[in-house]
Amino acid sequence: MRVLIVKVSSLGDIIHTLPAVTDAYRAKRGLRFDWVVEEAFAEIPSWHPAVDKVIPVAFRRWRKNLYRTWRNGEFKEFTSSLKMEHYDLVIDAQGLVKSGLISRIARGLTVGLSNRTIREPLATLFYNVVYAVPWQQHAVERIRDLFSRTFNYSLDYHTCDYGLDPRRFLGLQKVAESDTGKHLMFFHGTTWDTKLWPLEYWQELTRLANAAGYGVKLLWGNAEERGRAHAIASAGSNVQILDQQNLTDIAGHLVRCAGVVSVDTGLAHLASALSLPAVSLYGASDPSLTGTYGRRQLHMKATLPCAPCRQRQCIYKGPELEDEVAGKRFIVTPPCFRDQPPALVWSNLVALMAGGLGTLDGLFYQR
Repeated sequence: MRVLIVKVSSLGDIIHTLPAVTDAYRAKRGLRFDWVVEEAFAEIPSWHPAVDKVIPVAFRRWRKNLYRTWRNGEFKEFTSSLKMEHYDLVIDAQGLVKSGLISRIARGLTVGLSNRTIREPLATLFYNVVYAVPWQQHAVERIRDLFSRTFNYSLDYHTCDYGLDPRRFLGLQKVAESDTGKHLMFFHGTTWDTKLWPLEYWQELTRLANAAGYGVKLLWGNAEERGRAHAIASAGSNVQILDQQNLTDIAGHLVRCAGVVSVDTGLAHLASALSLPAVSLYGASDPSLTGTYGRRQLHMKATLPCAPCRQRQCIYKGPELEDEVAGKRFIVTPPCFRDQPPALVWSNLVALMAGGLGTLDGLFYQR
């Protein structure tokens, strides 16, 4: 049976879909998958052994100039590629109007979530078959549930396998001299200011990691993140700022790391998919439904009354919250991270790397 998955974005959402593919492949050995995905994330589905063909789509780029997209024939080329195969099933795992439209353009029986359990109910107009999946489930479990109902098999939520073999990422890069020894990856960049852990905290965490014999690797995706990476690196003695990387290269660095500390960003989900010990920091956002999911994951959540506000701009109205790091007194911004200081983050990461937090396969824990 050949199945088309429509899950176009974002990075975390795509990674959240991988366990469902593993479940279905193991339950129904004859299944093979193709996958429609945004071009920037096309590497990810190709990592899964049950995925044969990745069909890239470029909505993010096309919407910047719709007229040029229509004139240059790129959209027509995409639809032609989509129609080349007749699928036994087309599963819209995204639940948006745009993903529903893609599923209808493809040739095959379309499956999606019901109008009461989907992000954009109008998308159900494109489906032949719908299933209701509870909203209160984590995103990973919702997709796994959709697939299990589609293919009629039972689920064990106490296990979770993203289907990624870390060995495939080893040997893809030449290991630099600086890669010898123990390293951690810090994901400091994210899209909302309210999700950014304070720079002073990153600097102190870097000092703690270096003092314990760990090197630190930092990524950046734009000029602002590059500046922050250099500011973090200035506080340590063993810090490597990586050049801009594709996702496969990032995975290659991750599998060599001992652990990860991350704000709420898509790359945190890549670390969880590779089962790396990871402490994820949540201020304005709520990890209960879309946080990192899997083995050796720890969520640290803000406890201010206004958290999680789910706002791009801070709405805190209380008194200024201060802290002191390396003899420097400063106002913690955003204030909801005041109860996630570097010393506590570090002790949690050390315990997590040592297996001392009692994590079980397929479950995540919050503190």
